Amino acid sequence: MIVVTGATGNIGRPLTQALAEAGQQVTAVSRHTAAVPNGGRHVVADLSEPTSLKPALTGAKALFLLLSGNLHATGASPADIIREAEASGVRRVVLLSTLGVVTRPFGPTRIAMRALEDMLRESGLEWAILRPGGFASNALWWAESVRTQQVVAAPFGDIGVPIIDPADIAAVAAACLLDDRHTGGVYELTGPEVITPRQQTEAIAAALGSPVRFHEFTRDEAKAAMAQSMPAELADDTLDILGSPNPAELRISPDVQGVLGRAPHPFADWAARNVAAFR
Repeated sequence: MIVVTGATGNIGRPLTQALAEAGQQVTAVSRHTAAVPNGGRHVVADLSEPTSLKPALTGAKALFLLLSGNLHATGASPADIIREAEASGVRRVVLLSTLGVVTRPFGPTRIAMRALEDMLRESGLEWAILRPGGFASNALWWAESVRTQQVVAAPFGDIGVPIIDPADIAAVAAACLLDDRHTGGVYELTGPEVITPRQQTEAIAAALGSPVRFHEFTRDEAKAAMAQSMPAELADDTLDILGSPNPAELRISPDVQGVLGRAPHPFADWAARNVAAFR
């Protein structure tokens, strides 16, 4: 059995599906009840309370660990999740980290994530670490304005990074969970091309078959919008990356190709698959 945390998200959903299609028994973990494909089971748990994972981990051989905001929750101890998994007999953990641990290693959240990576390496478990850059699914922030106003509003319209389709992250995660060859692997995951917000807007318009206008926010306007859903410090940090990506953040990694034997999907593919969100 394989346990997938964050099972209702943009990575967890396709990962759960892929594992089920591969004939694996899957336990999907999320904070709220959700449907699970192909007869898998679902367990409600809060990763800020690692002991709540015990029912999910019993009998599991592998764990996909996606922490999301739980890494920053008051009193959270992500290392305890790994200890809980080991105590439950889990043999393999695939950790979703972030490219930022190498491109901008000194932010508090990235220091914490790097410490968790190091703890996993030293745990005695089989492990693999995934370090994705920006997600194509972040474009869903624009879905409402596209639906209601046919506009994308974003800063730095002509500055791009090689964002990755979450389905590609899920496919790499599945490979790492199922294939011993990836044990001890650290994979940097990016899309196949640098793409700007203006170019993303064009791809969404092409998927819709109707015009979408791009409106460029100032940095202050973007921070005000982002601060409604994240701490101001994190908004500033994100804007620093989007507005002035360093060479490591612009690098197109070969790792998706290396693991999957195919190139990562371009943003246009993601837009076409998710076009319903923008209608």
